[in-house]
Amino acid sequence: MFDFFFSGIFGLISFAISLALYFLPSIIALANHRRNTLAIFLLNLLLGWTFIGWVVALVWSVKK
Repeated sequence: MFDFFFSGIFGLISFAISLALYFLPSIIALANHRRNTLAIFLLNLLLGWTFIGWVVALVWSVKK
């Protein structure tokens, strides 16, 4: 009876955590008030699925 409820809650929580990790470079850029936040977000959105694009966005977001 409770399997459906807990799998739905845990599914939503794991989806939210995965989404936050995927957009981590964009979140860091936004939190640090980077000038190129939009460009970092677009790079993260469009090329983040390629691990190289995600790493480039992450390095760009923490670089001073």
